[in-house]
Amino acid sequence: MAGILAWFWNERFWLPHNVTWADLKNTDEATFPQAEDLYLACPLAFCIFMIRLVFERFIARPCAMGLKIQANGPQKAQPNAILEKVFTAITKHPDEKRLEGLSKQLDWDVRTIQRWFRQRRNQEKPSTLARFCESMWRFTFYLYIFTYGVRFLKKTPWLWNTKECWYNYPYQPLTVDIHYYYILELSFYLSLLFSQFTDIRRKDFLIMFLHHVATISLITFSYVNNMARVGTLVMCLHDAADVLIEAAKMANYAKCQILCNLLFAMFAILFISSRLGVYPVWILNTTLFESWEIVGPYPSWWVFNLLLILLQLLHSFWSYLIVKTACRAISKGKVSKDDRSDIESSSDEDDSPPPNQKHHSSATNGTNKNHGTNGYLTGAPYPDEH
Repeated sequence: MAGILAWFWNERFWLPHNVTWADLKNTDEATFPQAEDLYLACPLAFCIFMIRLVFERFIARPCAMGLKIQANGPQKAQPNAILEKVFTAITKHPDEKRLEGLSKQLDWDVRTIQRWFRQRRNQEKPSTLARFCESMWRFTFYLYIFTYGVRFLKKTPWLWNTKECWYNYPYQPLTVDIHYYYILELSFYLSLLFSQFTDIRRKDFLIMFLHHVATISLITFSYVNNMARVGTLVMCLHDAADVLIEAAKMANYAKCQILCNLLFAMFAILFISSRLGVYPVWILNTTLFESWEIVGPYPSWWVFNLLLILLQLLHSFWSYLIVKTACRAISKGKVSKDDRSDIESSSDEDDSPPPNQKHHSSATNGTNKNHGTNGYLTGAPYPDEH
């Protein structure tokens, strides 16, 4: 273990030439970032998650009720033991061969079984109320941390001159403000990383997981090798657009379509201009070129910049989705659905739910499109998330 730790914390990887860990030990005159400081983020991430639960229960939920947001979930599938067993133990997306076998076994038509599986998948999705509470929590945190970042950074010299991030590097003292900013951001993204498995599952789950991992790695890297100054710029820049997208989601759930469209337009402009404009021109320029000129490259410098470039690729991907959503919204006159939609939808869902038998289905289809056997009523498909 000692050998592994010595290899992992190799000074020639983490630090510039002729700099050792001993040079960055805390003294009475100056305090520097220490790797063990980051251990505090783990219990704090748990505390943030608990605060979130309390916030959603006692603050966000009453606000949602005040906006008349109901806790209605998607249409539930008709109980069926055979299909439920297949759904839970075998597959949630049966292929054509399995559908035909189930059709013969249950005496249901294939389309009805497909509709049952679609409704059963949607049944596990959270309600609009749960989505609103999740978005309100994120909005509140992003607003707070962005406000804190702006108030802190406007007093720093490196906000106005990014070369200040590298002068006298790595012998730049750690201030209380930077330490608080870093630990709080790291704790929040750790809580998001783990709560992603319990939150609303979207189609870009893996992309978001990769984003959280990249963000946590960047925060950790920049703290350990004391690139904290440029790290604060990266964090503040990213928090700005996140405030607006969560506000737009809240407006959408509250059915304030005009406000939702306005907030989404503001978000799209800010996101694309900051992530595809300011980020490469301001951030990547200083980490790739100014730092090369003042400090020079070393192994962890390369890793740090590769992570920043990975983040830029994610920015490009999401910008494509945003433009795609905006174009669709302009053609329809409103923002109705984004590419991270929570609920599957299809014209089939406007049809009747599974009847008890195939011949019942054909009989009822001729009389009432919205009713199946036993008086089972079909609702409209659950609205997609913005």
